[in-house]
Amino acid sequence: MQTTGHTEETDKRSWKEFLLNLFRLTAKPTVKVYHGYGHDNCLTVFGHVFKLSPYPRKKYRQHFLRNTLALLRLFLIKPFAGADVQLEWKGKQHNAKTDADGFFKFEWNDEEPFECGWFPVNVIASVNKKQIASSTGRVYIPHTTQYVFISDIDDTFLISHSSNLRKRLWVLFTENARSRRPFEGVVRHYQLLAQSNTTEDAPNPFFYVSSSEWNLYEYILEFTAVNELPRGIFLLSQLKQFSQLLKTGQNNHGTKFTRIVRILQAFPHQRVILLGDSSQQDPYIYESIVQHYPKQVHAVYIRDVFQRNYEKVREVLNRIEASGVACLLFKHSDEAILHSVKIGLIAPSDAEKKLSAAQNEIPKMAQSF
Repeated sequence: MQTTGHTEETDKRSWKEFLLNLFRLTAKPTVKVYHGYGHDNCLTVFGHVFKLSPYPRKKYRQHFLRNTLALLRLFLIKPFAGADVQLEWKGKQHNAKTDADGFFKFEWNDEEPFECGWFPVNVIASVNKKQIASSTGRVYIPHTTQYVFISDIDDTFLISHSSNLRKRLWVLFTENARSRRPFEGVVRHYQLLAQSNTTEDAPNPFFYVSSSEWNLYEYILEFTAVNELPRGIFLLSQLKQFSQLLKTGQNNHGTKFTRIVRILQAFPHQRVILLGDSSQQDPYIYESIVQHYPKQVHAVYIRDVFQRNYEKVREVLNRIEASGVACLLFKHSDEAILHSVKIGLIAPSDAEKKLSAAQNEIPKMAQSF
């Protein structure tokens, strides 16, 4: 005969399994490996280990409730602190340990030959020398190109309404990574920049640096892939728990400066182009970057999405421009394409190919610069 205690324990376990299945969560340890990158002979790979995490989304039906639940699931996580993680690269093992947030980071030097491109890396998580989970990620080793592009995400290429809390949350909760839309023309601009002064098989590296949290990594990765934005490296902000959901994308601007500085230090010989928007702190962060690294920053692009900030942002960009860095405050990406033609980032012939026949005013408009 079953005891009362045993029955209660079984009931609790059944309810837990029911709730996990309802929200498509797993209580099994998991490893998430984000896109890493290499430069010179140094490689960097980072990720998280979780005790509780959502399964990847497979169906993208445009349904209010499905989209809301899918968004909520991304914040129903429990990090695995203190786990040992191992990465193998060219027969050598590298070791790290997760911090209180479940985050891990590998940095190591490679040996020649140092090939360029995307390469798989396998990461294993262990506790007391017993493997609990593993996952494969990818590390990108860019070709030696003239430029590095660093772009914000929300309201820079992804329409997010960051300056309006109600609209921002409505879009976040009711849309999904495949139904969200980029600004008109931004994909053309980014694709052209990826090929700027290089060849198709050796694109310029793109880094997407955002105040959005790592919770949204798969969401943003899916959006960029579906919309054919240049494949790149994501440097996002610290994980948020479910109780912090309404603050997503907020109050992480200080660390954004640090993340951008790391990229500039990793690629000291490339010219850097910064792309952001006027809704929050991008102009001020970029001004500080230019002050610290004036010889590396080649151009600054700010999308004008918040009219109330126009005059302040214009003043910031005037100061940046006075230091010798090309700047543009723009509403439509066609303006940015034309500016990129003007300063030599994009060849006029390449721009003409990307613009539609209805918009093909490059030869006439370029003369006005």
